[in-house]
Amino acid sequence: MRKLTYGFTLPLVFAGMLVLLLTGRSAKAQTPAQSVQGLYGATLIKQVPYVPTPQEVVDKMLELGKVTSDDVLYDLGSGDGRIVITAVQKYGAHAVGVEINADLYRKSSDRIKELGLDDRAHIVCEDMFDVSVHRATVMTLYLLSSFNAKLRPKLERELRSGTRIVCHDFQVPGWEPETTLEVTTRYGVPHKLYLYVRP
Repeated sequence: MRKLTYGFTLPLVFAGMLVLLLTGRSAKAQTPAQSVQGLYGATLIKQVPYVPTPQEVVDKMLELGKVTSDDVLYDLGSGDGRIVITAVQKYGAHAVGVEINADLYRKSSDRIKELGLDDRAHIVCEDMFDVSVHRATVMTLYLLSSFNAKLRPKLERELRSGTRIVCHDFQVPGWEPETTLEVTTRYGVPHKLYLYVRP
């Protein structure tokens, strides 16, 4: 009986190993991918495509958030840095952009230096889940609603009472906006803005 068992088991083991070698897969590769956070490891963040916010929408977002020179603005997923730059140039705020894409990080950081704004604005190249946002008095988001839902516990934990959050096109599920505003660009494209205020 033992001989018969080995007779079937060993060929099956070798056959399995051969299949793995031929397909270039390992047992580890066949396990479900885990969502790893950390620089360049945030699989969630990679699900959000980079789409620049039209400048007229940027202006309305900052207006809706009532940004002033006393504010510290955080833009999560800051892209080319246009919200950060506008907040500093137009309102004199301190502004921090968080961008995980290395190319966008470099371009936006270089632009900030060219404009001489690096005393009030900077971009960090990190996973937004790992960046503390407790200093924020205003936050801007242009992320998917599903992503906002995953980000929500962090925001509830870290944002202070009275912090204004302005979302472009996508709401934070479970939060009730204080104000909703429709903006139409010069090309006739409609956009929706949501203002939330942390209790």
